[in-house]
Amino acid sequence: MKILLTLCLALAGLFNVCAWAAGAPAAPSATTVTGEVLEVKDVDSYTYLRLKTADGETWTAVGTAPVKKGAKVTIENASVMKNFESKSLKKTFPTIVFGNLAGAGAPAAAAKVVDSSPIKVPKATGANARTVAEVMTKPAALKDKPVQVRGKVVKFNGGIMGKNWIHLRDGTGSAADGTDDILVTTAAVAKLGDVVTVSGVVHTDKDFGSGYSYKVLIEDATLQP
Repeated sequence: MKILLTLCLALAGLFNVCAWAAGAPAAPSATTVTGEVLEVKDVDSYTYLRLKTADGETWTAVGTAPVKKGAKVTIENASVMKNFESKSLKKTFPTIVFGNLAGAGAPAAAAKVVDSSPIKVPKATGANARTVAEVMTKPAALKDKPVQVRGKVVKFNGGIMGKNWIHLRDGTGSAADGTDDILVTTAAVAKLGDVVTVSGVVHTDKDFGSGYSYKVLIEDATLQP
């Protein structure tokens, strides 16, 4: 029995070392967190909540919401971030949970929705105009450069890590290799089905942590109808 236990521990240690060397992400946390609100801090686009949960106290962050101390809340689509710095609060959280506030109190912007209808959107105009496919297939050439992309909002996630996350499609590219869809982060709010022109900077190989890793995206974009 001792020999078997020693072998298991050795294999477990080897697995952890290999996972670390390969840059493997940490095991995913629970998809929901439920607790009593002990403290509330509101900043632009965010509500920070200190919760008392069954596993102890934890800080969470959701899109701006009218939450009061003492309320019982559930955070959906929970994602753990480590050593997260909030410039608004001038505070670094060793561990914080980002997600969407469940129930009627959740802001509409936090809802995750998808539009799968046929799409054909004309290309934007101007020197930096690109199609979705052009950005997705030429990330090296466009890295750190400004672009304008016109497309239809097919997915929206609001209030995650201080940003709104939208997916645009314009009818170019291929679903088979993922070149038909571009992720855009923005402070602006858009509705599902909106046709907008985004102006932002192309970034590549961006890792936000907690499984949020992207080969190419447009960041800090402004939106125009």
